[in-house]
Amino acid sequence: MLQKVVRSTIIDAPIERVWAVIRDFNSHDQWHAVVDQSRIEGGERSDQVGCVRNFTLKDGNHIREQLLTLDDREYKSTYCIVEATVPLQRYVATVTLKPVTDGNRTFWHWESTFATPPGMERELRDMVAQGVYEAGFENLRHHLRLGGDLVAPGQRRAEPLPTALPVPCRRVIVRGYGGPEQLVAVDGEAPAPRAGEVRIRQRAIGVNFFDVYLRRGWIPPLLAAGGAPGMEAAGTVLDVGPGVVGLLPGDRVAYLGPQPGAYASVRTVPADWVLRLPPEVADETAAALLLKGLTAHYLLHDLGRVQRGTRLLVHAAAGGVGLLLCAWARRLGATVVGTVSSDEKARLAREHGCEHVIVTRDYRFADAVQRAVGGADVVVDGLGDAAREQNLAVLAPRGHWISLGQASGPLAPIDPDALVAKSLSFSRPVVFDYVATRAELLQRAQALWAALADGSIRLPPIERHTLESAAAAHERLESRRTSGAMVLLA
Repeated sequence: MLQKVVRSTIIDAPIERVWAVIRDFNSHDQWHAVVDQSRIEGGERSDQVGCVRNFTLKDGNHIREQLLTLDDREYKSTYCIVEATVPLQRYVATVTLKPVTDGNRTFWHWESTFATPPGMERELRDMVAQGVYEAGFENLRHHLRLGGDLVAPGQRRAEPLPTALPVPCRRVIVRGYGGPEQLVAVDGEAPAPRAGEVRIRQRAIGVNFFDVYLRRGWIPPLLAAGGAPGMEAAGTVLDVGPGVVGLLPGDRVAYLGPQPGAYASVRTVPADWVLRLPPEVADETAAALLLKGLTAHYLLHDLGRVQRGTRLLVHAAAGGVGLLLCAWARRLGATVVGTVSSDEKARLAREHGCEHVIVTRDYRFADAVQRAVGGADVVVDGLGDAAREQNLAVLAPRGHWISLGQASGPLAPIDPDALVAKSLSFSRPVVFDYVATRAELLQRAQALWAALADGSIRLPPIERHTLESAAAAHERLESRRTSGAMVLLA
């Protein structure tokens, strides 16, 4: 009677990467711990159907197996045992890979049928299931974490570099609190990743007005002089520390985190901050959108609860967050009003879904909003203290004021009596509390990429600067001459 063993697993790596290892019929001595030495007989290629691999196991057993089929389109191969000191009779096995689109991972299905001598059914079935298949899954995961590239026939894999080695990098630091001139580029090092960390070669770094607050010294506990600003970036994983799963060297990733330091060419960060990028999302797009897009998501869905008929007022509607809010809220059925500082920005805001645009440079807008829509149910305000009285005037009864920033200066404390007259509410959120767990981060990021794909939001204009010209980028950001998003290219 034939025995059948079936095992499946998910490998946290793209299917092309896993297949590159599996399709090489002579690769298993490089990644499977039970295999000692292996060679292809007769000098044939290791991907040639019909070739025979001759190998020994570390327990002393000897096996010859033949490749029966190899399908690069279906990511499938079949092989059989020709001769073995292990009493597996009429053994035929099939390996099949399938892509897992959620996270760009790989589903690996491994099955076999074989006969055994009487009385050895359970022993040999467990040996194949656990010692070959389950161990093979884990061995390949470990192999990929170390780099995952096969070496040429006859050569052995080089040992991985010691994890204690730092990597040189270029950083932009705040040498002292003050203006943009306080940003200077210096040489530094990115430490090797410790347990639970990832080291990333950064390609694009998001620039946000929050970085300006840090540079000015408005939040000293978060960034001391000599530190680097920046909360988000995108690039490629260089290496990972012990205990990291789901991320491998070579993966394209983006991250955002509650601790600054992103203004660098290489950075080591906690793996919980990091997510893999879909193939269609470029590094610059991720750096321009991630923090701003996740901010827009929680503002609309968690705090503003924006839906059809909501009257939403967005200040700085032509900015990075503003454009995303306008487009996304319009798709949700809201009536969107925005303030901007120039006619050029007004045109851009309209293109991204803002129905009523108010051009003002003196922070006076309440009357215009009342005339257009009769007041605002939700106000998203990044202006700060200069707009406080106008915000209170424009809000409709039971309206909600979301204070997102303070470009005009720190917002003075709000007197509760100023809210009670119209039963208003006020909030001062921080994005990192809305992605406090990895599950929340992945869920909101997935919603962001889906919104970009289905047209709910459009990619805003991206202004690009080199990492070394971060000071010029800050100067432009504070001048109110910019629209859309800004990134630094490392």
